[in-house]
This record gives sequence, C-alpha cells and structure tokens, in this order.
Amino acid sequence: MVENNQENLQEVNSTEEQAENEVDKKETVQDSAPEVETSSHTESSAPESENETAEQTREATTEEAMPEVDAPAYNVGDRVRGKVTKVEDKQVIVEVENSKLDGIIPISELSALHIEKASDVITEGEKLTLEVIKVEEDALILSKRRIRAREAWEELQQKFATGEYVETEVKDVVKGGLVVDLGVRGFVPASLVEDHFVEDFSSYKGKTMTFKIVEIDPEKNRLILSHRDVVLEEKEKKKQEVLANTKEGDIIEGTVMRLTDFGAFVDIGGMDGLVHISQLAYEHVNHPSDVVQVGDTVKVKVLSVDPENERVSLSIKETLPGPWENISEKIKEGSVIEGTVKRLVSFGAFVEVLPGVEGLVHISQISHKHIGTPHEVLEVGQTVQVKVLGVNEEEKRISLSMRELEEKEEETSYELPEESTGFQLGEVIGDQLKKFKE
Repeated sequence: MVENNQENLQEVNSTEEQAENEVDKKETVQDSAPEVETSSHTESSAPESENETAEQTREATTEEAMPEVDAPAYNVGDRVRGKVTKVEDKQVIVEVENSKLDGIIPISELSALHIEKASDVITEGEKLTLEVIKVEEDALILSKRRIRAREAWEELQQKFATGEYVETEVKDVVKGGLVVDLGVRGFVPASLVEDHFVEDFSSYKGKTMTFKIVEIDPEKNRLILSHRDVVLEEKEKKKQEVLANTKEGDIIEGTVMRLTDFGAFVDIGGMDGLVHISQLAYEHVNHPSDVVQVGDTVKVKVLSVDPENERVSLSIKETLPGPWENISEKIKEGSVIEGTVKRLVSFGAFVEVLPGVEGLVHISQISHKHIGTPHEVLEVGQTVQVKVLGVNEEEKRISLSMRELEEKEEETSYELPEESTGFQLGEVIGDQLKKFKE
C-alpha cells in the first residue's frame, strides 16, 4: 500500500510539472506576440485573466491526477482509537480513526461484568482504545473489555506477588459472596468478607472496600479476593502496637466487645483485654451483664501486660472511686445501720453495710448469749441490724455489734424489781448441811 501511495505521488508530481510547462509555453507565446495598442485598462486586466486561467488549468489537472488513498485495513487483534458517537441499549457506535468503517461495540464487550444497558458504563463523546475482534464489510466489531482485561491481569499479578491490597467498589451481591470489577471479574466468597459471621450482605452493594488477592489464574479467568485477610492483618498490626505501647498502670478507654461468665472483653484500640468479674466493681457481681453491656464505652486500668502470650489484664473497679473513700463521713460511730451477712468465719461475721464495704461483727458481739460459732445464730445473705462501734478509714476496718442492740432491747423491754428476789445458797441447802454436821 505504501508503494502504491508513492507511485500515486510520483504521478501527481509529474502531472503538476506538465501543467507548469504548458503554462510556461503560453507565457512565452504571449511574450513573443506583437505589441498591440490598448487602453491602460485592457493592458492591466489581460495578464490577470491569463494568470487565472493558467492557475485554474493547473488545479484542474492536479485534481484529476490525484488518486483516492484507501484507509488502512484493520485485522482481528489490532488496536484502534475511536470516539463514541451513539450509545444504544445493547451496543455502542464508534467513529474509528483512519477508517471509513464504523465501529460497533456489543454490550457484552463493554465490561467484565453483566450490565443491562450500555449507558450504564459509557457515554457519548468518550474516546476509547479498542481491540478489533471481527471485520465485516460495513463495520468493525470492537471490544473495550479485552483491552482492559489484558492490562488488569498484568497489574493484578504484580499486586498478588507483592501482597499489595486493591481497593474497589462492590458491584453486585450474589449467592455465596460479592462481585467486584477490577478490569476483570473478581469474586469474594462469603467466608472471606469479614472476620465474623454476616447474615445479610445486601448493604455491601455499592460499598468501596479493600481486598487482598488470594488466588489468581488468568487462563481460567479466576480471581478470588478477601476482605477478611485485610481485617485480620490490620488487627494483628494494631495488636502488636498495643502490646508495645501499653504499660501497667495506664488508664485508657475501651469498648465492651463480649461478655462471658468469668468477665468482660474490652477492645482497647486494637486488641481485647480481659476485665475479670472480680475487677468489674467493688461489690460482689453475679454476672458481668449486671454491670456492663456489649457496646458500652468504659474506662479501664491496665493491671498487667503479657506480650509473649498476647494478654492484657484490665480493671474497671480500679478506675472508680473507692468505697472506703470518706467512709467516716458516710458511717458514723455509734449509728445503727442495716447490713447483709456476706461471710461467716470462726471468729465472727462480715456484714456489708455499703457496696464494697464490710464490717466485722466479732463472735463476742453477735449475742449476749454464749455461742460456739456464728453459724448457730446467722446465715449468709441474712439482713441484720448492727451498731457501729468504730471506723478506721486508713486500715479499712469497721467494728460492728449486734449484741449491744439486743441488750438495749432487753433493758427497755423488761422492768427489774427494786429488791432482789434471788435465793442465797445457804438458804436452799442449809438444812442439808446441818444433817452432815450432826
């Protein structure tokens, strides 16, 4: 084709030379002709008329000699550039550069994913790089999808090799997982979406997420992605940061993530620490749900950090005002208060008089009657009235008495006679002693 174009250009040049020679001959004849007297107007206009005629002759000759140059013929697999001139429901019409043939992009060749209308992914006026997939007499059948797919597979294989993440929008939710478009169709199985169970994925459509490539095979057109791996890797990174930067005695905020019978797990910014049930409150706690709920924001104190076993022990109790703080102002010596028997020991009973505050009723202060053990008179959980004998805030001790209240009750309930009515021992056994003397 290039040789034909060169031959055509030579013919054009030859024709132009012939036309120029003819003009020169005419000018020579005109120069040698005898002079004729004419008016000044005639003399000035005649050459112009002859020049115009010569120019017209040259142009006409050149146009006749110029052959039509055929547009390049494209083959299957060629890349072409084109501009979208019309967008129909199921196809797109493209004006292909350097071609008299229109280009047609079927809807199936627009995207790696299924689309309902061509206008969903392309607009009129767009300039595209396309691949010829079929040559017809009056049109070129083109593909946008195949160009993008080749580039995508190469890019994705590089990211798979380096472990680099990809970020993209979830295009569709299907049975078993999510579908994304990365130039090629990518699938995210349900088990690889999150690090926890998700019942309904409908809210994920249209959401932009970060994924890790876990399997790639261009020959099988297979691309498997995981968001779960991204979450787990980020959590592990944050966990190591927490273990490195958290110290015993730190007071930080966290979120209650889950509850167990033995305590509450609190997220402290990258990992979960355990608040044992004994560290939830100063008072006795039957179950963590009595104190906190999942989702609560709580303040915790770091009791210990174990980087080797990746464990952090926390306390909510240590961040609260101590129950013994200003206890002497809350409980006055000599006052009578109500409490609950919490523990019975051989030497007395511990009675809770305020949440987290227990006082001791010594066995000698339980009753005015002699008792062998507190169990003879009291039971755990029993509500009792006690008198405050003493309060020691520094040593966190409160002395209580039940006996003093009983004695006071007897004194007010019974009236004693003015004179004693008791019998002396001599009066009772006096006669018997006399018999032994006799």
